Amino acid sequence: MSRVRVSTTVDGDLLEKARRLRSNANDATLLDEALGALVARNRAGEVDSAYAAYDEFPIGESDEWGSLAAFRTGAAAS
Repeated sequence: MSRVRVSTTVDGDLLEKARRLRSNANDATLLDEALGALVARNRAGEVDSAYAAYDEFPIGESDEWGSLAAFRTGAAAS
């Protein structure tokens, strides 16, 4: 993993709270974890929005391929 140097200012109170929560972690580790959490949360939002298509087409509604509910029932019976 490549590393880059980051020089910035942050909310001092927020940094102190994070340091107390993870007293064994240095500031670089805290920033890595925070960025990882941000990326994961964004990815979760992307996945959630991809599943929104299922809200448009309910499981019991048929299309040109049939009904997903009927497929699941047939697959479970086999």
